[in-house]
Amino acid sequence: MKDILTAPFVQEMCKTTANMYRLGWDERNGGNISYLLDENEVSEYLDIKKVIRTLPYAGVNEMNFYITPLLGKIFIVTGTGKYFKNVQDDPETNLGIVRIAEKGVELLWGYKDGGRTTSELPAHLMCHMARLAIDAENRVIMHCHPTNLLAMNYVHELDEKKLTHTLWEMGTECVVVFPDGVGILPWMLCGTNTIGVATAKKMDNYRLVIWAMHGIYGAGKTMDETFGLIETVEKAAQIYMLTAHLPRINTITDENLKELAELFKVEVRKDILS
Repeated sequence: MKDILTAPFVQEMCKTTANMYRLGWDERNGGNISYLLDENEVSEYLDIKKVIRTLPYAGVNEMNFYITPLLGKIFIVTGTGKYFKNVQDDPETNLGIVRIAEKGVELLWGYKDGGRTTSELPAHLMCHMARLAIDAENRVIMHCHPTNLLAMNYVHELDEKKLTHTLWEMGTECVVVFPDGVGILPWMLCGTNTIGVATAKKMDNYRLVIWAMHGIYGAGKTMDETFGLIETVEKAAQIYMLTAHLPRINTITDENLKELAELFKVEVRKDILS
């Protein structure tokens, strides 16, 4: 078999977590990523019939956790309590490849120090199910704590339409990159079934969901797409935070936003534009 450390999906996780830590989005052990893998590709690197151990679904009431659509699916997932800055140097300790089963997740590789999946795995899996029902090619759920977006949470109304509109005004690319806008949840206790269900419900309409005063969830087909979504929102939030206290002389108008949507053939949230 091929060396698992050379697998593209392991390399992607290493590079992405390193970038997220470098940008300050994932301090200490903050943030988590789950990446739906192709079974045939994984089989080139692992004996997928060999289960190291079975891990519980942390942070969830299993009786209320509907997992059927994902049974048998394989994911690579960041570990609980792990620091993104350490993933690149020691992926086998900080990452795990798991298969979804009824009573828990079957560990196929990783967490070599006895660790387990992120405590946010239930929220991730619920979001995967929500996005897969809309887009069969969705593969990635990413959670992090972007600095400027968090700062914006404290000084801007947490209204989905108003905050989306403000972000769109901050950069010409914004309405093209996330024409569906951003969903927002009020502050909620993390690591619970409740926040997982609420986030997944928002994912019916949004690929980006803000956890107020906490961070953001992003969904996408690839690691680059998902990272890029969050990166674009964070850049827009940074521009807002740099200019919010200054008089606004210029702006991107709603007419400009409509022109961009038409040119790039994206379906923009028309209820947000005047």
